[in-house]
Amino acid sequence: MTVSWTPHRFTGGLLALDTANTVVLRGDPWKTFDRFKDPAEIARFADAASGFRAAELGGRRLEAPVPDKIAPLVLSIREATDRLFRGAVSKGAVATADLPAFLGACADGLAGSRTEIGAVGKPFGDPATPIAFEAALAVSALSLLRGDTLARLRICPNCTWLFVDRSRNSSRLWCDMAVCGNRRKASRHYRRRRTAANEVNNV
Repeated sequence: MTVSWTPHRFTGGLLALDTANTVVLRGDPWKTFDRFKDPAEIARFADAASGFRAAELGGRRLEAPVPDKIAPLVLSIREATDRLFRGAVSKGAVATADLPAFLGACADGLAGSRTEIGAVGKPFGDPATPIAFEAALAVSALSLLRGDTLARLRICPNCTWLFVDRSRNSSRLWCDMAVCGNRRKASRHYRRRRTAANEVNNV
């Protein structure tokens, strides 16, 4: 089934978090599903991310011409990233036991890359040429280790997605107020009305 890669799918704030969030409702064995179950979605996601994450990528396009081939690398980086940073949000610190797998996955993602990154105005290298999705994913994931970014990582209480809270006072609760925030508000409103109705019926 083809996924529609809408803006809501990119509420993580960084490429690595958006990718981690392609597993929906982690921790719920009855509802969870993987949007990358079909490797072809990796290529579609990379194409959409080139636009939605243009600022992070410095305008450099992502390419994933053979998604079946890179799928193991992408999934390895994705799962190591989610494990490390979901734990960091929950515990308030990075677990060193999870770092070797994370760093190893990122190293594998970069191993076949022949590019240069980090130049002023070119965080992911020359925007005139594309960059392999797995390499860009590794770079984005490694950037999460910055202290200022780590301090702003959050887990959405509605959908459990990871996201960076860039609000001025670091008080953002939802990954997307228009989606998760409204759903939670609607749920609370429904419960209040139901409770009120039950109280009236029990009088």
